[in-house]
Amino acid sequence: MLLTGQRLLLIGGKGGVGKTTVSSALAVLASQRGQKVLLVSTDPAHSLADAFGRAPIGDRIARLTPNLDGLELDPDREVEQHLAKVSAQLKRFTRPEMYAEVERQMRLTRQSPGAQEAAMLERIAQTIELGLSDYDLLIFDTAPTGHTLRLLSLPEAMAAWTQGLLQANQRAKKLGDVLDHLTPKAGRDLDNPLGDPKEHATAGMDERSKAITETLLARQRLLQRTREVLLDHQRTALLFVLTPEKLPILETARAVTSLQQEKLPLAGLVVNRVLPDSADGDFLAKRRAQEQQHLAHIASEFAKLPRYQLPLQATDIQGLEALQRMSALLTEAGF
Repeated sequence: MLLTGQRLLLIGGKGGVGKTTVSSALAVLASQRGQKVLLVSTDPAHSLADAFGRAPIGDRIARLTPNLDGLELDPDREVEQHLAKVSAQLKRFTRPEMYAEVERQMRLTRQSPGAQEAAMLERIAQTIELGLSDYDLLIFDTAPTGHTLRLLSLPEAMAAWTQGLLQANQRAKKLGDVLDHLTPKAGRDLDNPLGDPKEHATAGMDERSKAITETLLARQRLLQRTREVLLDHQRTALLFVLTPEKLPILETARAVTSLQQEKLPLAGLVVNRVLPDSADGDFLAKRRAQEQQHLAHIASEFAKLPRYQLPLQATDIQGLEALQRMSALLTEAGF
């Protein structure tokens, strides 16, 4: 049901546990079942091209198989494009002698905390909105756990920030109206304070204020729509990948707690790289004994979540044929 009932699937987990391999194999499996799929990487260390054994994919949609497209979102590129757009908007309402200061502020912003997350979130939101209209299923190979949680929490934070700016702009506008009203021969009265600001959000604003407000409102509405999609259990599911080792288990437990507190649709765990029964030798016997303890910990810690177990493979998983074999293992695991 995850591959046929949902529209958006987010794959997360600690770095190095096999998120890209699992994401790619799930995308191949869904495409084999007739779904039109878009596979998106938001991890700065892109490896989709490596997984499929092909040339780099980049930030333009590329065809991977007949029913499967790929896209890699570059955080640095998103920041540059985002700031270039903001700079162009600012220069529309700034005197030419102030352009150098605008550029300086953009350089400072480029290095500010959260710049990448903010730019990436807006691009992810746009990708989700466009992808849902063009594809049956979107699969996001997300960045490591902490980054994923920030991306999921930013819509609410940025919506509050945007609303604060709009309110500040409205207060400035009202103050200007008061000053104009007190000016002799101004000849106009204050706007009706009981009017609904949402009805005509930009009514009466000058061109600069109107452009800024419309940009902020559009971003706020986009992020709110994205948050609604992320919280919709009928359309969205989150899967966490982990390996039967102590650190991934601990980090996954913290992530699961945070996700459940936010009421995000956590659909289960993929336990990757489990030693197959056929593996033998004293070294592997000791390894298997420790692994069984970790698997028991996973079963106890995440008893209420579905778990899908994948065996460790003898060789690297690279290329379409290897991913197709991995997709067969996913089918056996219950997908």
